[in-house]
Amino acid sequence: MAETAHMRAVPWIIGAIVVIAATLLALLFLPKLSLPVGGGAGVDSAARIELERLRFQIDALQDRTEELENRLRSLEESRASPPASDRPRTTFRQEGPNAILDAYAKVVLIADRQNVNRGITVATPAFLEEMFGKPREALSDQCEPMTNAKLKDLLKLEEVGPIRVNMLQPAIDSLRRVFQRIEDSDPDLYSLIDSSGSLCVRQIRGTVGRASTHAFGLALDVNIQGHLDTFADGRTQLGLILIADYFHEEGWVWGAGFSREDSMHFEVSKQQLLEWRDQGIL
Repeated sequence: MAETAHMRAVPWIIGAIVVIAATLLALLFLPKLSLPVGGGAGVDSAARIELERLRFQIDALQDRTEELENRLRSLEESRASPPASDRPRTTFRQEGPNAILDAYAKVVLIADRQNVNRGITVATPAFLEEMFGKPREALSDQCEPMTNAKLKDLLKLEEVGPIRVNMLQPAIDSLRRVFQRIEDSDPDLYSLIDSSGSLCVRQIRGTVGRASTHAFGLALDVNIQGHLDTFADGRTQLGLILIADYFHEEGWVWGAGFSREDSMHFEVSKQQLLEWRDQGIL
């Protein structure tokens, strides 16, 4: 009976390897993406996401092919061995996490990170205090209550996409557009997005008295699957790389471009704040 089961499983495994190998070859020799002319940053972003997704699929298929080959060898070895009544049955089933979904949390190097914020700049503490006033008189490295009543009245606590934030209304509206675009383009990635915090009235770590953008309700820390990014190592979760373009198109600065890389951090740029002020929404 055991040998009969093995004989039945071997063709199935070989067939699975053939299917995966054919898919892998198709992905490897996939022609260049045909992009519409004049697509601008949106097209670049879509193409980049598609290329990254294809690369994940190739890696996942290679891993799956190797797993199937190992199982096939195991079956062949068990057929060649004398039967044993106490030998556990060989079963064929997929175990463990989804390789493609897990790829979004994979930590990779950030390519050309000094140029990820092209065309936009950070709003300095001095600029923010001139626009909104100080969020509180004394700042520390810990999150503390906001004492600026006028600024506090502008804060809103809302559910935005997959997370909950406490931020200024224009930032919330912008963030909602970002998450909508992510959900439309990649629902799997959207479902893995989590927050490590938004409002936090504190000073920039490593400084004295310089208010963080978090202190004004204009910054958000994002992670994938609840895994926090390691600070200042020049690497980040792949999912954050994929969503960064959507934030950039809405005028958000990505912390991956900071001298001390902080790639879970996104904040509204100076240029976007000036635009919102000119529009009368700040």
